Amino acid sequence: MADRLSPGATIGILGGGQLGRMLSVAASRLGLRCHIFEPGAAPPAEQVAEAVTTAGYDDEAALKSFAQSVDVITYEFENIPTAALDILQDLRPIRPGREALRVSQDRLTEKEFLRDLGLATAAFADITDAASLRAALAVIGTPAILKTRRFGYDGKGQVRIEDISQAEQALASLNGAPAILEGFVPFTHEVSVIAARGLDGAVACFDPGENVHRDGILRTTTVPAQLTAGQRTDAILLAGRILNALDYVGVMGVELFVTPKGLVVNEIAPRVHNSGHWTQNGCAIDQFEQHIRAIAGWPLGDGTRHADVQMENLIGDDMDRLADIASEPETAIHLYGKADVKPGRKMGHVNRIVKG
Repeated sequence: MADRLSPGATIGILGGGQLGRMLSVAASRLGLRCHIFEPGAAPPAEQVAEAVTTAGYDDEAALKSFAQSVDVITYEFENIPTAALDILQDLRPIRPGREALRVSQDRLTEKEFLRDLGLATAAFADITDAASLRAALAVIGTPAILKTRRFGYDGKGQVRIEDISQAEQALASLNGAPAILEGFVPFTHEVSVIAARGLDGAVACFDPGENVHRDGILRTTTVPAQLTAGQRTDAILLAGRILNALDYVGVMGVELFVTPKGLVVNEIAPRVHNSGHWTQNGCAIDQFEQHIRAIAGWPLGDGTRHADVQMENLIGDDMDRLADIASEPETAIHLYGKADVKPGRKMGHVNRIVKG
């Protein structure tokens, strides 16, 4: 394949956080180099990447120099400014492509895209002012969740509305940001599918993992998830539909609610995903290598799971437990190299092999 990168080629990664770090490690195992573009100083990926450019996404000269030094560009987070992508796309391929970013950067656009594919989502409405919020609540009902359309993550940028009397206060808390109202989904548990699609259109999915959140932040992912054989098949098939509709190249995380009436898509993330970290110790080819293979034009790897795993995020003061965790049998520690421990900050994760 003409687009297949050879060992020694360089992958450019927009973002230098822990996902960029783990992508760089995976690329190095395949003989590929990584160049990180990151506005912040001393990012986690800097410790393992071949090169780092420290510059803002509004620095046109730095963006052009970065692009000219790499063979393909990928990213570890969704909210990359459009103007930066306009510059980069004329110089090097961006994988996954921009359509995936356009869809996922805006919660309303994402919900409309999923609905148009015929997939089930929470009831939703575009919120432009207090009147539209009251009208939407009258239709969707409460409880409901008011979210910013852009830039929300780990529970940020959203507020739960239990009663219509809370509407104006909830809207005010978003400080004028464009918003979407989502109805409450009565789910039993949440699962996610880590799916990949190659340049040749081949699709491969890892086993769905079962997620537990606390305070809006993922705490654990366990495989296998509690799913029937039919639900597992449905989850994998709908992830494939999303990838194909976007002509996607790379790894994507697809979060799903399990309900008595079937699977409901919560959101998609066009990148490697926190809930896929278990693959590092549960599969021969993990999600990070799978992403590198896809964007480099290599054949996708076999993502078959060879062990039951529970992934636990290490958040803030969880680092105080590190010595005890290190003494646990069949437990792999993955730290992100972050210097400062802060409440709510993901410092690393552990993968525990679960014996039946």
